[in-house]
Amino acid sequence: MSPVSRPVSLPHPLLPTADWADRFTLGLPVEYLTAREAARLALEHPPGWVRKLMLLRNAIVAPFGLKGAAEEVKTSETEIGGFPVVSATDERVVLGFDDRHLDFRIVIDVMADRPTGQTLSVMTLVHRNNLLGRLYLAAVMPFHKVIVRTMLSGIGRRALRLNSPR
Repeated sequence: MSPVSRPVSLPHPLLPTADWADRFTLGLPVEYLTAREAARLALEHPPGWVRKLMLLRNAIVAPFGLKGAAEEVKTSETEIGGFPVVSATDERVVLGFDDRHLDFRIVIDVMADRPTGQTLSVMTLVHRNNLLGRLYLAAVMPFHKVIVRTMLSGIGRRALRLNSPR
């Protein structure tokens, strides 16, 4: 199971001012995964190297007054994996917030569009507010793509375990 990069059309209704976006999809041989479950599978248990990168990111951006990623991974009706929930249905969860340097949304979609399974999609929408936002996005981009692909593959593995007969 390998995630596939897909195009995103901008402007996008979930963040109309977005000036950067990417999207990755993955076909899953499961039938009853919700978007909230997919978000939890991806964000509640990130690989150790991702947690370490986020701690490093927090240390680097703190002097600039930017919001840090949550150090404690929390999930509730209003938060998944430390990210605020903007909106949620069984088919789509939108996470994100607006900051001084950029506004972002993480969109997780689960579509029952396969004869025996679902298609999972993770889209990131970003509006860079200023030069700091442009520099920040350029610096994190190589890591972002690897992290999103890794997290998407992780959702696939965990979803298969949850749906396999015991």
